[in-house]
Amino acid sequence: MPEPRLATGIWVSAYLARLGLANIPAYVIARGDETAGAVLVKCARLDGTAVLYGREWDFDSDTRPWQVLAQGDEREVDQAVVRQRGFDPDLWVVEIESRDGRTLLDEPGLA
Repeated sequence: MPEPRLATGIWVSAYLARLGLANIPAYVIARGDETAGAVLVKCARLDGTAVLYGREWDFDSDTRPWQVLAQGDEREVDQAVVRQRGFDPDLWVVEIESRDGRTLLDEPGLA
């Protein structure tokens, strides 16, 4: 039986709170559908580079792990976000500022 999914707006609020507790600055760049919008997380490394994460279904494990969708020059990563939002206007985008690339996405509780 699939695990129930949290409404996206609630998940984003909880994620921002966890980031705040870890002293990682984060901002909602684009608001999507409150209930079922997908989420992209952009980690700006503050050196002109960035990494963009999204969740994609892994049919082998029947899970939705966070995957790197784009990385490199921050302007190119921003263009990837623009393209994704062009396909999916219900998409949320959260931007993190972290020199060491810490996103908390690999920590328990962010399923």
